[in-house]
Amino acid sequence: MTAVLATYRRVLALSGPVLPVVSFLGRLPTAMCQLGSLLLVARTSGSLATAGLVGGALAAGQTVGGPLLGRLADRYGQRTVVLAACWFDALAVAALVAAALARAGALPLALTGLLAGAGVPQIGPLARTRLVALAHRARADDRLIHAALSFEGTLDEMSFVLGPALVGLSATVAHPAVALALAALLLAVCGSAFALHPTAVAVRPAAVARHAADARARPARARPPRARMPRAVHGLRASMALQGVIFGACQAGITALTERLHQPAQAGLVYAAMGVMSAVAGLSLALVPARITLPTRRRAAAAALLVLSVPLLFVRSLGALYPVVVVLGVAIAPHLITVFGLTERLVPVGRLAESMAFLTSAVVGGQALSLAASGRLAEAHGPFAAFAVAAGAAAAILALALGTPARRPAARQAAAAPAGSGR
Repeated sequence: MTAVLATYRRVLALSGPVLPVVSFLGRLPTAMCQLGSLLLVARTSGSLATAGLVGGALAAGQTVGGPLLGRLADRYGQRTVVLAACWFDALAVAALVAAALARAGALPLALTGLLAGAGVPQIGPLARTRLVALAHRARADDRLIHAALSFEGTLDEMSFVLGPALVGLSATVAHPAVALALAALLLAVCGSAFALHPTAVAVRPAAVARHAADARARPARARPPRARMPRAVHGLRASMALQGVIFGACQAGITALTERLHQPAQAGLVYAAMGVMSAVAGLSLALVPARITLPTRRRAAAAALLVLSVPLLFVRSLGALYPVVVVLGVAIAPHLITVFGLTERLVPVGRLAESMAFLTSAVVGGQALSLAASGRLAEAHGPFAAFAVAAGAAAAILALALGTPARRPAARQAAAAPAGSGR
């Protein structure tokens, strides 16, 4: 435990204590808006179909907009891009609240939800990118970089536990609109604080740095080609989409089972318990010896996902559901964090923010599609069908982990140190 605390003290020393706080509060709206929009539209319109349409539009906007915003951050720097995105998104969320309270039609609500999703400022992925840049600037070793990614993964997990809890509390005590109004406020205030934090200078625009280096080495008319992604990156992205499928299928199965057991209020608590255990497992990754490589960790996490998801197929009671889901949480954060770590090693340094945002968007897209499909399966065939989707996705993750080696390209290795220290 002492070693873990010492490692995370070094991680905090990279950015100071303020950045993790504002980045955590700034990413809370992402966890709040999906459920908040569903509850708000369902209450104001009286239609679950309309609520589902708005939630789907929000997820679609985030899936498409995330990588684009990450690319802009790589090209122009985080400060300007995040400032513009967080204020745009705050206004879009406020507009969604106003439209829902005014009982607007399904199409205007869906379009507003699409804009709110597309404008998500991607603070989680950009915080990862910034912390990695700070670690490279401090000439940290791979172990500290991996600990930094573990720390960021834990913040993500805790935001997805606390966010829905705040929405549920607001809906119970007051109104779902209160939760979305809070999300808009957090976007504006904490998103701006994240953008303006002094550490933003650590991620200078990659295009500017690349062109400056190129001007010294090439004729003025020569232009370097856009850095290409290694093929292994696509397998990592597919794994993240499948992780989203597991999330969606588990959410559908847990909801269906708790309703069948006449305990629907327990669904959120069960899902939160899985998130808490996942966060604990993520922090514990600092204890993993450095000799265990990231590809090995990925294969181990993928195998654990499959083995620990199979018991879901046999759960028939609430007493069994809690321990099975909690134990499954042990494998979730290690898989997510390891995929982020491998991506950091593989992608060109000038496309790191785009790549981190792409991974997050893949999870969101996979979860949205899986929730829709698994929900229908659970309604028609029971919770078993949704949990079978989760187990199938885990098997596909393991197949990808075994079949796609992820080695750092030689060019990436050569460029990693100077590029990281110069950002």
